[in-house]
Amino acid sequence: MNKIKKIIKGLYTECKAKGTYHFFRMYLSNLAAILRGFKWKIVYPRNVKSSCFFIQSRSKIDIYSKNVRLIIKPLVFIRRNTTIRMDHNSILEIGEKVFINDNCSINCIHNIRIGDYTKIGPGVSINDNDHNFRAKEGDERMLKGDIIIGKNVWIGANTVILRGTTIGDNAVIAAGSVLKGDVAPNTVFLNKRENLSVEF
Repeated sequence: MNKIKKIIKGLYTECKAKGTYHFFRMYLSNLAAILRGFKWKIVYPRNVKSSCFFIQSRSKIDIYSKNVRLIIKPLVFIRRNTTIRMDHNSILEIGEKVFINDNCSINCIHNIRIGDYTKIGPGVSINDNDHNFRAKEGDERMLKGDIIIGKNVWIGANTVILRGTTIGDNAVIAAGSVLKGDVAPNTVFLNKRENLSVEF
């Protein structure tokens, strides 16, 4: 009983702070986001394994193979204009209470794992593959590599994460970084940029 009273008191306090209109608008928006999550489970019943997650308007999941596995843990929140694309025999696992901001892109044809409580800023691009521009006839056209993002990681806006990247738990990635390789746990990663042309 005390727990219910505490919840009601918390909601009342929040309603007073936000204003009635904004309070109900936010909760109706969240309800719609939960229903969208269930919609994607219905669209891809054999591919999407999840419990309750939120996906806001204009975000979408594109799956192009029956062998794809998308695992979404409870209370993941995906904001607007975010796209998840999956193909081949890929596995994408998104941990509990992960937050993905607006305008993000996740392209998975191999293996991506995002740890619990990770926060992903707006405009982040995560790609476990890229084109082999040196490929000749008969060569593999796509290069693939795992992406492992640890627990409680903060990824700043407009970061690009490339194949073959591992980010340790509790790491912070500065906005605008380009990552390929290992980032140690409990560190801040800052990517300095230089204008550089290399012959190939």
